[in-house]
Amino acid sequence: MPLNIDWQQILLHLLNFVILFAGLWLLLYKPVRNFMQKRNEEYENRDSEAERKQKEASELRAQYEQKLADADAEIEAKRADVRKELDDYAARRKNAAQEEADGILARARENAAREKEKSVRDARREISELAAEATEKLALRESASEAFDQFLDAAEAQEKESKAQEKTGGNE
Repeated sequence: MPLNIDWQQILLHLLNFVILFAGLWLLLYKPVRNFMQKRNEEYENRDSEAERKQKEASELRAQYEQKLADADAEIEAKRADVRKELDDYAARRKNAAQEEADGILARARENAAREKEKSVRDARREISELAAEATEKLALRESASEAFDQFLDAAEAQEKESKAQEKTGGNE
């Protein structure tokens, strides 16, 4: 052995190295590799789960926004219906009030016409009484012109009174 190399020792060391390598491979590398692989799979699963949940959340948000838009449209439609009903009700109330006002006005006109007729009848009756009285006085009095003047004065007074009653009767 020229360099003091013992092939048997080298082969034993080589065998020891192979056994050590195989032992470490089995004891350390394989479990660490399996652990790392499981860890990578777990992170990938978490990522895919997070992406799936993100998609679901986006879909739910889109659905809720659509529901909100539909609800807003429905509310607006109901508001329009209520406005229409309110306008119809207001128009009916206005028409009813107009009819009632027309009825009141017609009755007032009828009452005014009756009052006017009554005033005219009263005035005619009073004029005929004055005429009868004037005729009586004329017959009793000696002076015809004096009686005629009294008759005219009474007639004018009665006419003014009649016009005053017509004005007050027509305004009622």
